[in-house]
Amino acid sequence: MDARPAPVAGQLPDGPGLFVGRTAELAALAAGRSRVVAGRCPLLVVAGRPGSGRTSLAVRFAASVAEEYPDGVLFARLSAPDGTRVAPGAVARRLLEQLGEPAAGALPTGEEEGEDDPACAAARAAVSGRRVLLVLDDVRDSGQLWPLLATAPEALVVATTAGPLTGIEGIDPVILGGLSQSASVELVSGLVGGTRISCDPVGAAELAEACACRPTALRLMAGWLRAAPKAAVTDAARELSSAAEARTPPEPELRKKRRKDGPPTDEPVPVPDGDPLGAAFTLLHRSLPPAEARMLRMLTLAPGQQADLRTASALVGCPAPEAATLLAKLTERELLDGEGESADGTPRYRVPGRLYGRLLALREELDRPAELELARARLLERLVRLVESARALLDPAAGPGPDPLPGPLRLRTAGQAGLWLTEQRGLLLGAVGDAIGRADLDGSAGRLVTALLRALPLTGRAAPADLYALHGLVLQVAERSGNRRRAAAALLNLGDLQAAAGRWKVAAERYRAALEHGRAVDDEVACARALEGVAESRRALGDPVRAADWYGRALELRQGLGDHRAEARLLARTAEAHLAQRRFEEAEREYRAALAVLRRLGDERGQRAVTAALEELRSLVEVERTRVTSE
Repeated sequence: MDARPAPVAGQLPDGPGLFVGRTAELAALAAGRSRVVAGRCPLLVVAGRPGSGRTSLAVRFAASVAEEYPDGVLFARLSAPDGTRVAPGAVARRLLEQLGEPAAGALPTGEEEGEDDPACAAARAAVSGRRVLLVLDDVRDSGQLWPLLATAPEALVVATTAGPLTGIEGIDPVILGGLSQSASVELVSGLVGGTRISCDPVGAAELAEACACRPTALRLMAGWLRAAPKAAVTDAARELSSAAEARTPPEPELRKKRRKDGPPTDEPVPVPDGDPLGAAFTLLHRSLPPAEARMLRMLTLAPGQQADLRTASALVGCPAPEAATLLAKLTERELLDGEGESADGTPRYRVPGRLYGRLLALREELDRPAELELARARLLERLVRLVESARALLDPAAGPGPDPLPGPLRLRTAGQAGLWLTEQRGLLLGAVGDAIGRADLDGSAGRLVTALLRALPLTGRAAPADLYALHGLVLQVAERSGNRRRAAAALLNLGDLQAAAGRWKVAAERYRAALEHGRAVDDEVACARALEGVAESRRALGDPVRAADWYGRALELRQGLGDHRAEARLLARTAEAHLAQRRFEEAEREYRAALAVLRRLGDERGQRAVTAALEELRSLVEVERTRVTSE
């Protein structure tokens, strides 16, 4: 019987509500499933430029065959919203989380670029023997993909990419161009309403041609038409052509391009990306009411560019109902993608990657730096209150939570709080990491780190990797502010996590660094913890001589602090270190000293443990004497 945990349900993002055309491409993907390639699972690749609908096609195909993969349908994006490459080790941990595998919590090694990352190996092992479907979106290169491909013929990987994936044999990519003209007209008709389109078939054809039959450009223009009910379809085509001409590079860029590409010409230079998507976006953004346009730009500050009314209302500083209305209108205009609902039914949205760069440029142009910093500060404080309120629901005995949030923003039950923290964990970690990386809101970011360290363990899903990342952020802020006491505490926690993972050499380095900070501020408690941590590390590394020395230093500090329980523990540990060196008399002396301390404390359980250790030591000594006598 397979004892593996069940995968987390519902991993595919919401596809578009209306999907047309691509019949031949779907058939090609279906046929490609039967292609057998030695050494890895079947791989289907959908290639197309941004705005070609490659993700929509992959999600549509995955949904159509999902029932044939009962062990899980997984989804991961391999590019950040700004287009940067996500390391395969990070992707592997995301997939392991979706599979419910404990290995998802393994600490990162810091070497995540190749297939040697332990998370990649764990992901391949987790997929092996399972009928799993993986949708890997926006793959940048084959170096990201290859480490994730398991030797599992029963699994299937569907990858989307903007370009060729060299280095992986047996790929026959499905390359996306524009839709057919009939499918383009059908798409616009379905999004806008059939009357305007059916009354002007020539205008609909002109609009499709102006959009180069690209699905995303067509969707944006449909959003423009919905917002302008009196405009004719021919008006949309004409406006799009005008916007495309306005996007022609300025004269200095024209001259530069002509010098590079050939002799000067009177012909206009095409828009840089050769695609109407930018022109359609410019036209639609220009038509937005100021509140919607500002909301759209501010959403580029949201963690992972994902938002709901809780985060969106904080970013723009408006009431939750107003934020919900703005989000719904932007989605209706095809400027946001739906991301399903959160644990309590709150709709979630995402800024499409195809628009992120354009929105970022507009944000830098139109929004003042002080406004952006204020928006980020409001967001961090909102996240702190949400995390603290979730903690209060999960552990009421730990003390009251913050003042209640307004009704629409509130988490109402412990179940909702636990699910919300689990769902939002990655985004929350990303938000605090981004804030600390910018180094301008350390106060708010530090409060969020503290809140997460208190709340995440209450979910039962706090991965050691998450806690390690959070303590690393604490260390970063502490060192930046010169708070050596806090830096020592962070290093001790990092050392403990490395020790729990069995990485004793790295743990010893963290403990030694903590000792240095602790000594600088005369923090004897931190120094004692650090000394004991180094001793444990040396013991685990098979060096009992140095372990005994470090235990002795820790013992001296604990005795000075009057910490008798720690004193008893360290005496027993020192005895064990002596025993490993076969120094029986010294070991017995330390065990007896530990037993005396435990008797004064009235710790019967500890006394029994040390007494048993003493009896085992005496038996060992007796065996040794017998052996020597017989020789």
